[in-house]
Amino acid sequence: MINKKGFRSGVAVILVNEKNQVFWARRIGQNAWQFPQGGVIKDETPEQAMYRELHEEIGLQQEDVKIIACSKDWLRYRLPEKMIRYYSEPVCVGQRQKWFLLRLLTDDKKVRFDVTDSPEFDGFKWANYWFPLKQVIPFKQRVYQRALKEFAPLLSSELLSQEDV
Repeated sequence: MINKKGFRSGVAVILVNEKNQVFWARRIGQNAWQFPQGGVIKDETPEQAMYRELHEEIGLQQEDVKIIACSKDWLRYRLPEKMIRYYSEPVCVGQRQKWFLLRLLTDDKKVRFDVTDSPEFDGFKWANYWFPLKQVIPFKQRVYQRALKEFAPLLSSELLSQEDV
């Protein structure tokens, strides 16, 4: 779903383990890493989209996680000019996302990348909470920063040292 301003509606997931480390996923066949994310389908709520994407991208089910929080607002990022597909209709200039902070309730051995015929990821690691800010593709850094800052107060402060920023 792309709105009148050209932003695709989506969701993004910050999944944390018991140490408040974040799930950092590697794009298939690339040295590019990101949080799980995906689009919202027509008539789907952001929460429903989040659970669907969580299953499709990393094989987890609703009972494997607990929702800690959802972003207060839709967080947006714009695509770089060279990535905008002006030939497709409607034109998408970026994404507006609801972000979810989830706690993993099960063993990470349940993570799977082969749930769909076209997996997006082929590996993952657990990283310090602020690590993604320096690693994510530059045009997504601001939206990652906003989401991580919004959720940080909800996690144990001693595990979220600002030195990692």
